[in-house]
Amino acid sequence: MKLLKLVPDNTNIGFVKLRYWAFALTALLTVLAVGATLHRGLNLGVDFVGGLMIEARFQQPPQLDKVRTTVDRLGVGDGSLQQFGDPRTVQIRLPLPEQGGAGAANAIVEKARKAMTAEFPGVTFSRYDTVSGKVSGELIQNGVLAVMLAVIGIAIFSWFRYEWQFGISTFVAIMHDVLMTLGFFAITQLEFDLNIVAAVLTIVGYSINDKMVIDDRIRENMRKYRKMDMKALIDLSVNETLPRTVMTSVTIMLALGALLLFGGHVLRGFTAAMMLGIVVGTYSSVYVSSSLLITLGLTPQAGERKERKSIAAQAERVGPRDDGARP
Repeated sequence: MKLLKLVPDNTNIGFVKLRYWAFALTALLTVLAVGATLHRGLNLGVDFVGGLMIEARFQQPPQLDKVRTTVDRLGVGDGSLQQFGDPRTVQIRLPLPEQGGAGAANAIVEKARKAMTAEFPGVTFSRYDTVSGKVSGELIQNGVLAVMLAVIGIAIFSWFRYEWQFGISTFVAIMHDVLMTLGFFAITQLEFDLNIVAAVLTIVGYSINDKMVIDDRIRENMRKYRKMDMKALIDLSVNETLPRTVMTSVTIMLALGALLLFGGHVLRGFTAAMMLGIVVGTYSSVYVSSSLLITLGLTPQAGERKERKSIAAQAERVGPRDDGARP
């Protein structure tokens, strides 16, 4: 039986020669992502903005003006509407009642259900969530802190594990992946909630796993081919790990594709973020992180110097001990 090979043996793609094009594309996409996030903003879910969120599913695509009129007649405050997933599903966001807690929120949901059913027979409320403003503020701070600590911690680990150039290239590549994800959600206006924060952290974990495999191979080849030109060495390392990178990405995309089709609209944002993260993470690992090492001045001799220091330190630890004994 012939084995399936997504990447042929002895692949020799010149990734490094395209690095300036890759850097330009990366810079352009990053600026667009940041610009879209600042201009359009994220469609923050109830987890982050607080309030009451009702997800209503209609028999036929409703007229949003009629739905808004029905919501305004409830007399519970200014509401906002957004079609979610498909034209028949609408998110209704309402402010939380100042008093009454969960009981008052449930009363608003029941009041909205009766009003909607009267205007739109067959409508169903698939879910609703309530989050206080204080809790939502804490969730924003914790979410941002979690992502930044993960990125900085991984960069510091790469710095001490390899060379300082690896730490900087890892930080740049992972921040590129995170910003691409934020830009995607700003452009599509998909709901950004705690599930998406979890997806971003998962993307960071996948990206660093991919980058560590390539970085390990680069370091091994730096020791093995100490006289090789750095551009050729990085091309060799990336090509040697390319079958593993492509196979991992394809298998994860297959799993995410099944989740996108059968996971329901609740997981659609999470799955979309993950699929985008796999694409941009693979791109940044192959084109951005590895090629940036050359721009930062990494040479095979740097690995040799570090190896000599490690050997010298080890020899000093296991050297003979002067315990005062005389022959």
